[in-house]
Amino acid sequence: MECTDLEFVTRARAGDTDAYRVLVERHSRSLFRLAFRMTANQQDAEDVVQESLLRAYKQLAKFDERASFGTWLYRIAVNCSLDLVRSRKRRNEHMAPEDSEMEDPVLSLPSQAPTPDRMAMSGEVRERVADAMKELSASERTAFVLRHFEGMCIEDVSRVLGCQPGAAKHSVFRAVQKLRRALEPLVSTAR
Repeated sequence: MECTDLEFVTRARAGDTDAYRVLVERHSRSLFRLAFRMTANQQDAEDVVQESLLRAYKQLAKFDERASFGTWLYRIAVNCSLDLVRSRKRRNEHMAPEDSEMEDPVLSLPSQAPTPDRMAMSGEVRERVADAMKELSASERTAFVLRHFEGMCIEDVSRVLGCQPGAAKHSVFRAVQKLRRALEPLVSTAR
């Protein structure tokens, strides 16, 4: 029988480093996906995961056992991601995704037999989506990523964002509307 996150948290609080390692192994991959989608940079995402897990370990005593450990950890990762994105904006760094082998599969359009036109269109769509994601507010981007990339329900999104479900739903709605407006010219020309 596999132990729950709560059992591992209890053991980690008692000083069992192996228990915390299990929590890290369970959650690091999903934290990376979240951080990568929010920062659009592999190295930054890895830094966010490390910082999030370190903060969580230091604050383990503050974890409320009535909550989900995964949701609590997501909230920490969201805060770390937002901190990094804000500091990057303050330094006026360019937020384009780095060219690496790791490409976000959600931003790729698969093609059975890619024609040059199709490849050009896919590249343009990918760029438009990335640009449109940069234009979203921090809460809109976070809500959208959690809802549509991570598949969280609105209640979980609201818990991660620390707001009411209606506000989380509204943030997702605004993000979808902005993305639709940004992609509308491509849809019109493709018809």
